[in-house]
Amino acid sequence: MRNIPIVTKSLLIINVAAFLISMFSGHVDMLGTSRMNDIFGLHFFLAPNFHFYQLVTYMFMHGGWAHLFFNMFALWMFGCVVENVWGPKKFLFYYIFCGIGAGLCQEIAQFVQLYIVANEQIVDFTIGKIFVVANSNASLLNLWTTVGASGAIYAILLAFGMLFPEQRIFIIPIPFPIKAKWFVMIYVAIELFSAIGSSGDGVAHVAHLGGMLFGFLLIRYWKKHPHSNTVNFSDFRIFHSTTSTQPPHHESDWEYNQRKQTEQAEIDRILDKIRKSGYDSLSKSEKQKLFESSKK
Repeated sequence: MRNIPIVTKSLLIINVAAFLISMFSGHVDMLGTSRMNDIFGLHFFLAPNFHFYQLVTYMFMHGGWAHLFFNMFALWMFGCVVENVWGPKKFLFYYIFCGIGAGLCQEIAQFVQLYIVANEQIVDFTIGKIFVVANSNASLLNLWTTVGASGAIYAILLAFGMLFPEQRIFIIPIPFPIKAKWFVMIYVAIELFSAIGSSGDGVAHVAHLGGMLFGFLLIRYWKKHPHSNTVNFSDFRIFHSTTSTQPPHHESDWEYNQRKQTEQAEIDRILDKIRKSGYDSLSKSEKQKLFESSKK
């Protein structure tokens, strides 16, 4: 834990602590659901148990050990790198923003689901009757509860893929490394297919896609409006851009490919060094190379 950056470490601790408290507090209902998940999980917005604070608190609740483990493993694996590149304030804003966005997308998906079911079962149903339907099915709608950091985690996966698209990583069960950009696309395809063909598997696929969508939009906004970002990049104050006085050199295709391969190999080495020894082990020039690579 010593080399994990502050925000990632804090998120890991809060998530694990919240899960342990919910599991061992003894407050479990007849369906085996933790009372804390019922209070802090995200309810459908037309259900009586919905509260606005749940759009934030649901990110720190989890439905089981496996759910917690895989989310926290991905947060540790990718969050460390993204936070070290962006800095703690920007990373935390991104995490919370995308988590809330994921929750909003899940709310929309549940509203559409309720509308479709009501339209199929009620004669002459109109959108204006949706509140009457919700009120008459209040106890059932209270069961529509979303928990987990997955929406924010998927946004972090997207950020890593956009920052370092050529970085090769392993994913189970593929026995060979693939580039991060393909890794992200595979996950998008899986979640999209699962969301369309979902048959009540209990997984909030729309929330996963929503987190990635909000992450993509925010990253694109930051790239188009770099000076609008009020986050303090204290880790990168030492960097200054320089203007070359050398005339432009037109590279051949071979020279371009060789240069890109050399640059990617250097970024791979730096990322491996972060994973093994932490961000503080990087030299000033290595930090600058990582920062400049993340802006391309």
